[in-house]
Amino acid sequence: MIRVLFVCLGNICRSPMAEAVFRNIVRERRLEKKIEADSAGTGNWHVGNRPHEGTLSILNEKGISSEGMLARQLGMEDEQFHYIVAMDRSNVENIKKQFQHAKLFQLLDFVEDVSNKDVPDPYFTGNFEEVYELVEKGCQRLMENIIKEHELV
Repeated sequence: MIRVLFVCLGNICRSPMAEAVFRNIVRERRLEKKIEADSAGTGNWHVGNRPHEGTLSILNEKGISSEGMLARQLGMEDEQFHYIVAMDRSNVENIKKQFQHAKLFQLLDFVEDVSNKDVPDPYFTGNFEEVYELVEKGCQRLMENIIKEHELV
């Protein structure tokens, strides 16, 4: 099983959005028995909370399930994920402080046609639509990378 973890600051906006979008892509490609996704935050402010209403609203609008999602904090057991995918450079730096050997990426590393590799935090900007578009594109490209790297057909 290939395990993918999406990480942002509080695990209520960007990373649960990415988890839900990626799980939807996994389902569409019928790879549920080969790939699983989760999300976490580097901070503990929102542990146990549902995703932000802006994230829930856009996921509902797109017909993507957020069922069972509750915010959690990144823990040492998460170093076992095959892919740890951060939403921005700050998240990368925080993750590096915790993990020595993680296969760590920023989500937009997989998207060639964007110059700023940080997914903006809609908790502060309020722009959930822009974030969804970046997350959706990043998750599609991440999936293509995983399929190619692991020779999944």
